[in-house]
Order: sequence, then structure tokens, then C-alpha cells
Amino acid sequence: MFDFLEDYDLLGAFWTTVQLAVLSAVGSLIWGTLLAAMRVGPVPLMRGFGTAYVNIVRNIPLTVIILFTSLGLNQTLGISLGSDDFETINFRLAVLGLVAYTSAFVCEALRSGINTVPVGQAEAARALGLSFNQVLGLVVLPQAFRSSVGPLANVLIALIKNTTVAAAIGVAEAALLMKEMIENEAQLLLISGIIAFGFVVLTLPTGLFLGWVGKKVAVKR
Repeated sequence: MFDFLEDYDLLGAFWTTVQLAVLSAVGSLIWGTLLAAMRVGPVPLMRGFGTAYVNIVRNIPLTVIILFTSLGLNQTLGISLGSDDFETINFRLAVLGLVAYTSAFVCEALRSGINTVPVGQAEAARALGLSFNQVLGLVVLPQAFRSSVGPLANVLIALIKNTTVAAAIGVAEAALLMKEMIENEAQLLLISGIIAFGFVVLTLPTGLFLGWVGKKVAVKR
């Protein structure tokens, strides 16, 4: 029943999915944290930029963003992200698109965590002479991250599933392999079940582990 799998690099496709998810998660966390800092910052221009970015990007389909990175950045503007290899370029463009999209959700998850930090703590820190960056980095964000583990876990799980959109620009991850297998084999339900099981293996342990971490680091109020 499973003999046809020998003709396909199933593990390699899921390894590409894992790489997409990990790199995009790191980039989204960095950019999302900066966006959250902008949204709660004292500079009106930066607050406006952060708010506009989040509201606009969250309402654009991820497929449109991924296609824009390929058709707009690469084919129209000639941006290759430091590579001449077609597959490498598409992989990096997919990571860029996933980061641009997911960071908006990371920002909102972190902002919800920031809102759980008592205002008095920030005021006390400012009274001690700390700057806004010091208050944010030393007092507010550490507590916000602890309060946001649950929402961030949901964003990460959604990101893992969203990596399938990278197939739209030819990234050789699990969804593209599934499409190829379905076209070549007459076993739609079996192939779909195998790919679905692979994503369950990736997402379920991740959700359970981060849920456990969230309970361990939760701030007691």
C-alpha cells in the first residue's frame, strides 16, 4: 500500500517545511516585537506605522503576500536575496513573506501581554529615571512574553500550517509534494492522510509543549 512512497522524498519535503517554520518564526518574533514596541511607544509616527502595518497586513491573504514576493520583488524588481539558485531564491522569498504576514499576529499577541503588565510598574521604572527603551526591555517585555506564551503558541501552530502556501511559488515543501503525488498516484485519500498525519506530528507536540511552558512561566497576579 505504501510502496509508492519510495519514489518520493517525503522526509525531505517535511524537513523543508520545518526549516520554513523555524526561520519564519524567528524572523516573525523579532519583527513582531519591534512592531509591538512601536505600537506602545511614545512617538506618534511610529505608533501610526505599527498600527497601519498590522491592520493592513492582517487583512491581506497570505497567498497574495507570497505571490507578491515572487512576482513583485523577484521577477519585477530583480531582488534575489543574495542567491542565483532558483530554489534558494524562492525559499528565501517564502520566508520573507511568512515573516511579513506572521509578525502582525505576533505583534498583537505581544501587545495583549503588554496590556497585562500593571501600569504602576512602568510608572515606577520611569520615576527611577529609566528611559522608555529600558522600561520596555527590562520591565514590560519580560512579563509580556511570559503572559503571551499561549497566544504565541497559537501563532506558531498557524505558521506551521501556513507554510503550505509556499507551494504557490514552487518551494519544495510538503504541500507541493502532496500535489505531485496526487497527480501521479491514484490514492487521494491515502496521500492526504499521510500529509495530514505529518502536520499533526509537527503541530500537536509543539502545542502541548508550549502550553506546558505557558503554565510554568505564567505571571501570578
